[in-house]
Amino acid sequence: MTAPRLPRPPRPARERPPRPVREVLGRLPLRRVLGLLPLALVAVVAVRHRDVLVEGCAQLTTARWPWLLAAVCATCLTWVAAAVTRQGALVERLPALRLLATQFAAGAANHLLPTGLGAGAVNLRFMTVCGIPLARSSAALALYLLAESVARVGLLLALLLAFPGALSVGALLPAGALGPLFAAVAAALAATAGALLLVRRVRTAVTSFLRTAASEARSVHTLPSRALLLWGGSLAFPALQAAGLVAVGLSLGLDLPVTHMVVAYLAATVAVALVPTPGGLGSVEAALIVALVAAGAPVTVATAVVLAYRIITVWLPLLPGALTLGALVRLKVI
Repeated sequence: MTAPRLPRPPRPARERPPRPVREVLGRLPLRRVLGLLPLALVAVVAVRHRDVLVEGCAQLTTARWPWLLAAVCATCLTWVAAAVTRQGALVERLPALRLLATQFAAGAANHLLPTGLGAGAVNLRFMTVCGIPLARSSAALALYLLAESVARVGLLLALLLAFPGALSVGALLPAGALGPLFAAVAAALAATAGALLLVRRVRTAVTSFLRTAASEARSVHTLPSRALLLWGGSLAFPALQAAGLVAVGLSLGLDLPVTHMVVAYLAATVAVALVPTPGGLGSVEAALIVALVAAGAPVTVATAVVLAYRIITVWLPLLPGALTLGALVRLKVI
């Protein structure tokens, strides 16, 4: 006689091991999230600067539209100039349409992140996606920044020599500002020199980068077409930006010579390059108003011109630029 079978005890439920963080993140639509991030940043920036938006739009309603159209055209041409300069900083040929779209998107990124970081990151990613090694992409980016800075400062100095009365430097700089400015520059240079001398890894990395950058610059300047694109675009970029300000000034009846407005713009942008705010938001407006007043403009008219100018050059392209940036991310162009 066989013993009755006892029921088997239920098997304990197996505990699923926790999924690794990488596996969970890998299932997230990362590119879709990155594509929506610029739009969220645009909304945040617009809310923070809503007063400037409202006042600038109010000034546009009183302006003469033919000059405003000229300002819009000059602004659009700045993206072409930026694309030309980017191509001139690299020996390899980049896809023209994607390069132009990237500059438009980089402009939006530049207004959402500290000055220069947004555009630099977008262009660096674009070049690496195009197959350019990271070291050479970084060298091309540095060459672009150097050429644009040299062209901007050189153009400003040339105009100051040709028109010495175009800007009152005494009115532009507050009393006692030169001392702290020179002290800050000296401290920054001393800190950089100390890091290079004392930290071996920093010295090795900087030396390697400088060698790559020097080699890239030599290669670019052995090709006359690339050198022409690099320096021609570097000069055209600030000239077109200044032309946009001049057009807005003429649309609002700013009684100031054109050369004075150009000098004021160049002086303000050179000064504001030292202020790491997103796209110069806030600092550019203040510097432009001060520069125009130093050039001889009334404060009220200078303020109106600057607010209208920033609406055209920053706020109108910001949303489509952010949409373009998100599209380029999703299409894996950057």
